[in-house]
Amino acid sequence: MKFTQAGNFLLLAGLASSCLLPEERAGGSIRRPLNRRQGSNGKAIGKGDRFSAGALFPRGIGSGNATDLSTILSVAEVATGLQGLVKEYGITTFATPYKTYEGRTITGAKIGGSGTYHVYLNGAIHARERGSHDSVLYFISDLLYAQKHGTGLTYGKKTYTNADVIKALSTGIVVTPLSNPDGVNYDQTTNSCWRKNRNPKSSTGSASTIGVDLNRNFDFAWSLKKWAPSVASDVASTSPSSEVFQGTAAFSEPETQSIKYIFDTYPKIRWFIDLHSYTGDVLYSWGSDTDQSTQPYKNFLNSTYDSIRGITGDSVTTKYGEYISAADLSDVKTAGTRFGSAMSTAAGRAYTVMQSAFLYPTSGASDDYAFSRHIADSTKNKVYSYTVEFGFGNSASSCPFYPTDAQYTSNLQETNAGFIEFLLAAADIGLE
Repeated sequence: MKFTQAGNFLLLAGLASSCLLPEERAGGSIRRPLNRRQGSNGKAIGKGDRFSAGALFPRGIGSGNATDLSTILSVAEVATGLQGLVKEYGITTFATPYKTYEGRTITGAKIGGSGTYHVYLNGAIHARERGSHDSVLYFISDLLYAQKHGTGLTYGKKTYTNADVIKALSTGIVVTPLSNPDGVNYDQTTNSCWRKNRNPKSSTGSASTIGVDLNRNFDFAWSLKKWAPSVASDVASTSPSSEVFQGTAAFSEPETQSIKYIFDTYPKIRWFIDLHSYTGDVLYSWGSDTDQSTQPYKNFLNSTYDSIRGITGDSVTTKYGEYISAADLSDVKTAGTRFGSAMSTAAGRAYTVMQSAFLYPTSGASDDYAFSRHIADSTKNKVYSYTVEFGFGNSASSCPFYPTDAQYTSNLQETNAGFIEFLLAAADIGLE
């Protein structure tokens, strides 16, 4: 596994692939060249319904499935797959109260625990990051299958026992496999490498001005006035044509409102993962600036530091760093390291574990919002949060986020091994 600190970050960042294309980092200090080629669209999207309207149930790669993974799950198949899990295992699903612009419902599921849920896994907030919703759905399918049949799970070179499965399930898990259904549907039907949702409210008439980057729409340092002028144009954008358009207000979008709803509805959530591709990273808080544990007054709520927030290369002692207690930082690093180690072992591809800000600073991100809740409102639960960037990019594709068949298999092995290791780490570190 590769580990980075601020001092060697730029070297490693230059070798990695970004979850943004070069034109999406306009004005930023980090640009990763991508060779976008026309032609291949990577692994195909499912055209039928492999779950027969819920009569059949998903079974993941860890429990030995080798028959249903020939194509990426379509938006419709995520819904019927969840129905199949309800029929086979009696799990509970739910719909958030916010409909998307195109009228779709964001559906989630609850498994394990004993009526209390401590872990939240979210997938596919960025439409083109294919395989994200597959990873979440097939993972819970594996846990349920192994629990029912008394078996363990194997992900490539990483194996877990049935006792591990039971321990993982005991944490209580909430999932939303597909949090951007409009965007994913559009990307899958057009192969357009589409990132945002499909809300046209701010559109100026051109196709690129449709949609909001949902991972810039959460209520964490959302206003660009919170940031140093030198990075403000980089962390997000007020331009609808930008791939990182932040929307008209924090939580302006039904998709981000839905994720907030889940945190509010399940107030004991302690651990959160937002699954992305494709830099091969496990990223922990904060994404706003360099972590520091000695000056609590230096935090996202303090407007005194609005003129210098987001500059990761300056001194956290004399200038600014985002506060996180030493105990919290130790816990998030420990769980993140276990996650990254399991992913690296599963398919033999090395994952980096590092602070989010050292990928690049961001405003309005889901993981920072999740961790910031207890600071902004002391009645809220503390949530240890991560952005996980699975995979390593498809340089032969028309969109590097579209995996090949081989990459898709490796991605499932890595994410699912990481998920179960993460649940075990959460149980070991603490759920309350």
